Amino acid sequence: MASFLELEKVNVSRGGATVLHDVNLRLEAGEHIAILGPNGCGKSTLIKTMMCELYPLALEGTRVRIFGRERWDLTELKRRLGVVQTELPGKPTLKTTGLDAVLTGFFSSSTLWPNLRVTETMRERAERVLELVGATELREKLVGEMSAGQQRRVMIGRALVGSGAGTGKAMPGASEMLLLDEPSNALDLAAQQELRSMLRHLAQQGTGILLITHHIADILPEIGRVILMRDGRIVADGLKAELLTAERLSELFGVEVEVVERD
Repeated sequence: MASFLELEKVNVSRGGATVLHDVNLRLEAGEHIAILGPNGCGKSTLIKTMMCELYPLALEGTRVRIFGRERWDLTELKRRLGVVQTELPGKPTLKTTGLDAVLTGFFSSSTLWPNLRVTETMRERAERVLELVGATELREKLVGEMSAGQQRRVMIGRALVGSGAGTGKAMPGASEMLLLDEPSNALDLAAQQELRSMLRHLAQQGTGILLITHHIADILPEIGRVILMRDGRIVADGLKAELLTAERLSELFGVEVEVVERD
């Protein structure tokens, strides 16, 4: 597999305090990975570093490479990273439909501004992605009228549209890595189940998934690699079967955890 991310001796500071400490990590494109840890352990800071929203301290030996490159035009990088947000960035117009929201993924914009040119190829791809994520019925529905679960489904489509994952045709230079930061937050039990079922389908279609969560139930059967974080450090990195144990999780979360394996 091609390398998606390489971090070497990465330290990141926020608000005058160092919140990531000596992080060394290599992720391959197409992997299915979960980063698990309690609130405040540095998970969200790590994903913001991957997205170049935060930058590491300039220390000797520090290196960040994304898709093999150390320097990026941020607009280009956003098009290659399938980052799932909980809602559209900025302030979408009141007329933004599900289809329009997916199309904004081509431009990393909050709405389809008049200066943005949407081609027929883009529209066809957006229609295929809506079908892939099971959201064809949301095509004409206004984003502001959708439930939280419906919006999350559309946002996953928005993140995927540039890659063409599951459609057999990727946009030039696009990746097939989907980054999800606490995707089940604010969803009820039914919406969580629908979300996990959709993510399983995408994983089985070959889409790479990087899932950041503190909910053990978010870790899909298709995820084989788990990274544990605590106090801004990676404390374990290995196979899911080896790390999702009662002993490991009790130590990680500081509370007694019982693990039951089904099927």
